[in-house]
Amino acid sequence: MAIAAQIPATADEPVAKGPKKDQDHAQRRLSVFKASPATYAVLIVVSALFFVPFILMISIALASDQTSAANGFTVFPTEFTWTNFTDVFTATGLPVGRFITNSVLIATLSAVGQVLSSSLVGYAFARLRAPGKGVMFMIVLATMMIPAQITMIPQFLLFKELGWVNTYLPLIIPNFFSNAFNVFLVRQFVSRISNELDEAAQVDGLGYFGVYRRIILPMMWPILTAIAIFTLTHAWGDFMGPLIYLNAEEQMPLALGLQYMTSTSNSLQLPPWNLVMVGSIILTLPMIVIYYLGQKYLYEMNLQGGSAGVK
Repeated sequence: MAIAAQIPATADEPVAKGPKKDQDHAQRRLSVFKASPATYAVLIVVSALFFVPFILMISIALASDQTSAANGFTVFPTEFTWTNFTDVFTATGLPVGRFITNSVLIATLSAVGQVLSSSLVGYAFARLRAPGKGVMFMIVLATMMIPAQITMIPQFLLFKELGWVNTYLPLIIPNFFSNAFNVFLVRQFVSRISNELDEAAQVDGLGYFGVYRRIILPMMWPILTAIAIFTLTHAWGDFMGPLIYLNAEEQMPLALGLQYMTSTSNSLQLPPWNLVMVGSIILTLPMIVIYYLGQKYLYEMNLQGGSAGVK
């Protein structure tokens, strides 16, 4: 009996107490992340501060021509001149509608090129076996360390020799040759997909491209949608590229056209800031809508593609 009294509790007791302890520990951890009213108040104040420029842009867009000439703008709208949203197409003397069409064309083709090329190259780095593949992948990643300003002049000279200046080709064609960051995202995403799927498909007679087209590509929609959103955002608001390669007014995208709208022949005349802000709203709203529609895929990309590791 004395020996029995010294024997510790049976194995069943810790098992019974274990889940309760785990629940208590999980509740304590969750309580650490529980937001207080003060946290929400701080977040609301900070969000409002970041939202002030957008409100000011709307206020200027709704201002009358007299207020714009007097530069008497306020943060919150005091005037509601809705005709500015039609005057931007008629009263500026610029083909604003053509600017929007050019932006849609450049951004769409750029996104298509990045999605196709990045998916192929990323899949190749993740699945194909070749000597020196790891070294080549590191070289591709190292290109992200090169500032764009260093390659700007050599690229311009190259495109000039090809006769591509004053065309959309320098803005679109490079996107069909992938991007190091996008290749990295695709490779990390594909690396998390089980190789057993590839092996089963190869047993059925599919080659590497067949596996890519029928197995891997349908599973890559989250990461490819994210890449499309990133590319659309960059190409839609790109100013430097069109400024370098485009000279004709009818070829300008909206981002460059808005800057062109601010330049006037009379140095004493103020630009029509109300119409410029209307153009800025047109430039901003499509990206907000695209991000809202694609945020689910961005979230899935962060969950599924962020922890594969560099192998």
